[in-house]
This record gives sequence, structure tokens and C-alpha cells, in this order.
Amino acid sequence: MHYCSNNNNNTASVCCQWNNCTATTSILEGTNSSNATDYWINSTSPQRPDDNLIFTSLTSAILGVLILATIIGNVFVIAAILLERHLHSVANYLIVSLAVADLLVACLVMPLGAVYEISQRWILGPELCDMWTSSDVLCCTASILHLVAIATDRYWAVTNLDYIHNRNVSRIGTMIFLVWAVALIVSVAPLFGWKDAEFLDRVNIQQRCLISQDVSYQIFATCATFYVPLAVILIVYWKIFQTARRRIRKRVNHQQSQQLDHSHINRDRKMIRRWFKCAAASSSAEESEHIKEDEPQARTSSDNVMAIGQDERIVADQQTTAFTIEIPEMTPSITSENVMPVVVNRQSPLNGSTVALSSPVIKTMAPATTNMAKTTENAVRKKRETLEAKRERKAAKTLAIITGAFVMCWLPFFVCALLMPLRPDWVFDETMLSVFLWLGYFNSTLNPIIYTIFSPEFRQAFKRLLCGKAAVNGTSAYRPRKLR
Repeated sequence: MHYCSNNNNNTASVCCQWNNCTATTSILEGTNSSNATDYWINSTSPQRPDDNLIFTSLTSAILGVLILATIIGNVFVIAAILLERHLHSVANYLIVSLAVADLLVACLVMPLGAVYEISQRWILGPELCDMWTSSDVLCCTASILHLVAIATDRYWAVTNLDYIHNRNVSRIGTMIFLVWAVALIVSVAPLFGWKDAEFLDRVNIQQRCLISQDVSYQIFATCATFYVPLAVILIVYWKIFQTARRRIRKRVNHQQSQQLDHSHINRDRKMIRRWFKCAAASSSAEESEHIKEDEPQARTSSDNVMAIGQDERIVADQQTTAFTIEIPEMTPSITSENVMPVVVNRQSPLNGSTVALSSPVIKTMAPATTNMAKTTENAVRKKRETLEAKRERKAAKTLAIITGAFVMCWLPFFVCALLMPLRPDWVFDETMLSVFLWLGYFNSTLNPIIYTIFSPEFRQAFKRLLCGKAAVNGTSAYRPRKLR
């Protein structure tokens, strides 16, 4: 940056370059000055601009808060599983191991990374650079591979119900061992010579600490650490979502069909009771037209028939006359004919014989019954579709948060990590690379939130750790369920 200033009484020329400023000031005597002074001041002094100091302070504060939040979050997860008895399940061993990996990221990797970011150069030598980069690859790779193990465990639990019963310590322990073994192999390979030739010059002369930039190692490391795990996670969670959606629709259809059957039965029963109470009085006035003294039963014939309900007997006292209504056996289907055959048996007050009578009111009521049934079916269908959509959105949201956070945090860094050795002629902005690296570290801060926030057991355990068991038990009716 170049800056010059001139005025009548003095002439000042200031020429500055970033981190190396030279100030030359010439003060000449003015014509009306009482003291004649003629001197030159030449000075050369390195200094940081004020903006750079503010940026450094802000960066230090942000990175410090990020490290502290990562430590606290993962310590809470580990403490909750160890101290809460109902969280002592085999499935949570993967969560504990993930929290340990993320805690190591916060304790071993992020502090040295913060020093590197603040100083803008590596001043700790090649040996410590090897240790830092190896720890970085080990812990971050273990954290990412734990996400694959958790996704696989969930997929087996969803698609194979017997897996939940067969899940044991040895099976989960084998998964944890494989995760750490693969992470260790990827991280120590550069220590055994899989490095690029410019490693020492880059650390000692350029004062930059990077993992081995050998093209073959970068392809191996990025694929084993990110691209293959990403593909597995996307495929597994997609299959989990598909399975969950099928089960949700099947369960909702079963529940709603049962509710539909019961609603039809209850509605028809109520309507029949109401109709026949009203029809009883009117049928007395017309019974001479319908009574056949010597026949045990007489049924109203019609081409339109509606099949409803189950056998039901309703007794209604109406003008000292006892009516018994016999309703044919009910099925939930509605035929094209649309009249309900009904037999009303009445005991004659004269000779005690049973006579059969019918009421024309039934024929006029049948179309309304069909319309109401169709309306009920449409309402239930809409309710079922709404419930399906709600549950599917919830499942999709949960899986989208898990996969989205992982991809958002690590994809930018690993794209650059693969392109840097493949395209050495490209110039990558150092600030951009630092942001992408710390965005990947931020995934270790999010993991204890993402993998516990959807569990009411973990939420309640966190409350007990913060507020005490007595306070939580006194204000909550929650009862933890035992996990497998």
C-alpha cells in the first residue's frame, strides 16, 4: 500500500509495505516560522496494522470458544452414558467412542491448529509438524468412520429385527476396533516414508505444516477418510429412509382402516337407533297395512341393498309397544344397491302373537347413509395422508440434518485436499483453506449435538447433570426406558 501527503509547511512521504514499513519525513522551515529547524527523520520498523491486530484477537476468541464448546459437549456425552444407568446400552458404545474421537480432536488437534492460525506460520519444527498432522488425520478419520459405523448399525437395526437381539459387546467392539485401525493406518503412513520430497523445505523454509502432498497418498487418504465413507452414509441413510417410509405407511394404513371400520359401525348403530325411535310412532298408524297376523316374519323387498354392521338388537319403549329390530350382519363394504333391509317384530297386545311390520322411512334414509360413508372415507383418507406426510417429513428431516452437517463440514476441505497435489499450478487462498479446515473441525462440535438431541433419554440425562437429579425428578414425569 502506498500513501503520500503534502502541505504548505511540511512535506511528508510515507511508503509502507505489509509488515515492513519505512517512514521518511521531511520538515522544511516555513517563511513565518520563529524557529528554523531543518532535519530529516528516517526510520525503518516492522509493525502490524491495527486491522490485523483486531482480526487476530477476533480469531483467537472464536477459536477458543469453538475448542471449549467441543470439549464440553463431548465430555457431557461421555459422562451421561457412564453415569446414567439407563444409557448403559451396547448401541451407545459407538456414541462413546465417537465422543472420545471428537474430544481428542479438541484436545490434541485444535489447540496447535489455533496457534498455527494466529501466528500465520509454523514455528514448531518438522517433528512436531509430523505429530500434529498424524494426530489430525487419526482423530478426524476416526470421527468420520464412526459416523459410518453408526449409520450401518442403524440400518441393520431397521431392516433386520433380529439384529437388535443379537447386538452384543463383541459385535460393536469389532466395529469400533476396525474404525480406529483404519484411521491409524491412514495417519501413520506418512511417518513411514509416504511423503512428498518437498516436506522438509515446506516446513523449514516456507514455515507451512501440511500433511504429505504426495499424489498417491492424497488419493488414498481422501478416499479412505471421506469419499468412500460419504458414499456409504448416503446409501445407508437413503435405504433407512425408504424402509421407514414403507413401515410408516403400512402402520398408518392399518390403524386408519381399523378406525374407519369402527367409525362406520358406531355411526350406523347410532343412526339406526335414532331412526327407529322416530319410526316407531309413525309405524303404529300404518301397521294395519303391513301386519300379517299368521306370518312369523315379513321383510321389505327392494332392489337396493346395503350391507352394514353386525347383529344387533335394540329395544325401545314406545306407547307400551316393544319393538325388536334385527339388523343383518355388517361388512365394511357398500354395494351398489343402497337400501338396508330391516325386520321389526312386534308383539300384538290382543292375542300375544308376534307380527312383522316394516317402515318406508328406511328407504328414504339409505342414500344419506351412503353419502355420509363416502364423506367419512374421504376425511379418513386425508387424515391418513397428512399423518404419513408428517412422519415422513420428520424422518427425512432427521436424516437430512445428520448427513447435511457431515457433508457441509467436510466436503469443502476434502475437495481442496485432493486438488492441491493434483493441480500444483493452482494457487489456493490460505484464508480459504483455513476456513475449510476449521469447518471440518466444527463437525466434532456438532456431533454430540446431532447424535443426542433427537434422543429424549440423552436430553433428560443432560438436565440431570446440569440441574441435579432431585430438581429434574421433581419437575418431570419422564421415565427413561431401557435401551438394548
